[in-house]
Amino acid sequence: MIYFEKGSKQADLTATDLKKGLTEALNKLGLRKKVLAIPPDYTRLPSRAGELTEMAWEYYGDRLTDILPALGTHSPMTDQQISHMFGLTPRKLFRDHDWRNDVVTLGMVPGSFVKEVSDGTVDYDWPAQVNKLLVEGGFDLILSLGQVVPHEVVGMANYNKNIFVGTGGAEGINKSHFIGAAYGMEKMMGRADTPVRKVFNYASENFAGHLPILYVQTVVGQNDEGRLQTYGLFIGDDFEVFNKAARLSLEVNFQMVEKPLKKVVVWLDPTEFKSTWLGNKRIYRTRMALADGGELIVLAPALKEFGEDKEIDRLIRKYGYHGTPYTLKMTAENEELRNNLGAAAHLIHGSSEGRFSITYCPGKNPENLTREEIENAGFHWADYDKMIASYNPERLKNGYNTLPNGEEIFYISNPALGLWAYRDRFQF
Repeated sequence: MIYFEKGSKQADLTATDLKKGLTEALNKLGLRKKVLAIPPDYTRLPSRAGELTEMAWEYYGDRLTDILPALGTHSPMTDQQISHMFGLTPRKLFRDHDWRNDVVTLGMVPGSFVKEVSDGTVDYDWPAQVNKLLVEGGFDLILSLGQVVPHEVVGMANYNKNIFVGTGGAEGINKSHFIGAAYGMEKMMGRADTPVRKVFNYASENFAGHLPILYVQTVVGQNDEGRLQTYGLFIGDDFEVFNKAARLSLEVNFQMVEKPLKKVVVWLDPTEFKSTWLGNKRIYRTRMALADGGELIVLAPALKEFGEDKEIDRLIRKYGYHGTPYTLKMTAENEELRNNLGAAAHLIHGSSEGRFSITYCPGKNPENLTREEIENAGFHWADYDKMIASYNPERLKNGYNTLPNGEEIFYISNPALGLWAYRDRFQF
């Protein structure tokens, strides 16, 4: 059921609009005595889910007893990040999700179904896992808040991904990521109905019907002036509310470029992107736009690690980003990768498959990754200061730029907000 929907390619929703829409939807629900909010973490700062969570706390007061950021495998949020993202929402309400220990399994999606929806790529059972707080907390409302935007693992982020990955367990996260990687992310990104989504939907329909989940979803993008603009708010409890948000997201977060891009320069905000685990979004979101033999340059001033999780970081350093055939071979031969399919999937996602070059430019902070570490992982390295001199984000605009020396580049200031492709590599 859809409780509120407002959105279009022309809409520009304000905080007042968001509060009005949320209030309207919550009023329709009637009295709720104990509420859990599940917003995204700091990596989804532009989603406006922080504001919406604060609005929900203002609406419910003491009845909103817990806030569980959907960390997935990400690091717990710091007090500074919580204050910046969630405003005056009390710090005491926040809980850390432990994806290795704090989960329960609601049920198993049969391997026969997984095999069917993935066109035979994968045939294992998939566990629908969630943080035990959702099951044991005694809540009569679970607010899942977040942004619908193109995503490499599931096609479009949010909806039940926020539950089964954001609060999920190691096995469920790893196996879902591997389904998408093995099937092929270029066949999924920007699409609402994908093999991974079908697996999540099966779990929602068969194992999670007793959980009182209401989805609060925004659609946010960068407009032509480079300003963040909120195009939509969709609130409901079923697939249709997500599907409507996804259709709008494809309109505002997707850009079809005129021709394959020879050189793309991407900026990674140092407050958000400190790892390739997150920073590789610049590969996922641009790969369908890059020309064969093209170059992707990543300006990453705060890049200090590969994986936020220590074990994942170790595996990335050991095996590197060397393409699908190599990664599948290493997975077949090494138990440690078979036991961490999420890392294996990430290694596939982060490779250009040899089609274009990837150059990381970490800043000069002593904590940052070194040239040797970057190159050992399968990327090229370039000096940050020299690259900034040539490609200064303060002088570039999003999209096509012609530099003083005549060079043409395509610049992206926030790869997490969009998806870029040329027509031969993306079919609606």
